[in-house]
Amino acid sequence: MKKRPLILLIFLVIVIADQATKAATDAYIIPFHSIDIIVGFFSLVNVRNPGAAFGILNDAGSIRIYLLSGVSILALIIIGVVLSKARERSEVIALSLIGGGAAGNLIDRLRFGEVVDFLDFYVGGSHWPAFNIADSAISVGVVIYLYCAYFKAPSTEKTG
Repeated sequence: MKKRPLILLIFLVIVIADQATKAATDAYIIPFHSIDIIVGFFSLVNVRNPGAAFGILNDAGSIRIYLLSGVSILALIIIGVVLSKARERSEVIALSLIGGGAAGNLIDRLRFGEVVDFLDFYVGGSHWPAFNIADSAISVGVVIYLYCAYFKAPSTEKTG
């Protein structure tokens, strides 16, 4: 299997799904309101995160936009370099997920100065920080990449 089409497919699916779900969130959910999907466990919300994961740098002022956008661009460059050397299909998939997620959140940061989050999991009054498709892709990609790096024996299945 050729590596470049796989990278492009995963990257585009993540970016398009991320941006489409964020647009739907903005169109159909009033900011700071929620729609219960599974009462007591999962809601759709419309919140904005001006900082990084878990609200890191929320209070950093306007410099955070430049800092976080710069970090995202640097991460995308590094991912591109690592992808160019990747040979294992699982590594290509993992890095493509991370890259697509980073690009999805970068688009928000450049458009709005913050990231749209809409997935809200909770139990009672304890909420996991709201997140989005891009965040999910990054998280899944990191788990796959770490698994491959530390636990998976090199396979004979290579990408081209």
